[in-house]
Amino acid sequence: MPEQTTTASIEWLTLPEVGERLHESPGRVKRLLDERMLIAVRHDGVWRVPALFIDGDRPLSSLRGTAILLGDIGFDDDEIVEWLFRVEESLGNAPIESLVAGRKAEVRRVAQTLA
Repeated sequence: MPEQTTTASIEWLTLPEVGERLHESPGRVKRLLDERMLIAVRHDGVWRVPALFIDGDRPLSSLRGTAILLGDIGFDDDEIVEWLFRVEESLGNAPIESLVAGRKAEVRRVAQTLA
C-alpha cells in the first residue's frame, strides 16, 4: 500500500518565490490566488504555495477547476491542499500526482464523490 503524503513532505514556496518562478509581480501573484489559479495556505504566519502547483513558469493548468470543485463542496484551502497531497486509494496515488500527469478528469470524478 502506498505511503500517504503529508504536508510535511511538500516543497513550499513563499509568495515572493512564486513571483520569481512565474516572472510575475506580487500583485499578479495575488490575482492568481484570487482567481484560484493557485492555492496558498498559511504556515508559521507566512503564505505558502506548494511547488507542484507551478508547471515551469505558469500555474498548473488543471489546478483551478479542481480547486473550484473542491471549494464548491465545502473544502477550505487547507483542506484542498491536504486532499491533493494525500494518497487517494481510487487513484492509486495523491491527486496532485494525477493532475501533474494530465489526468484531471479522473481526479475531478473522484473529487465529486466527496460531496
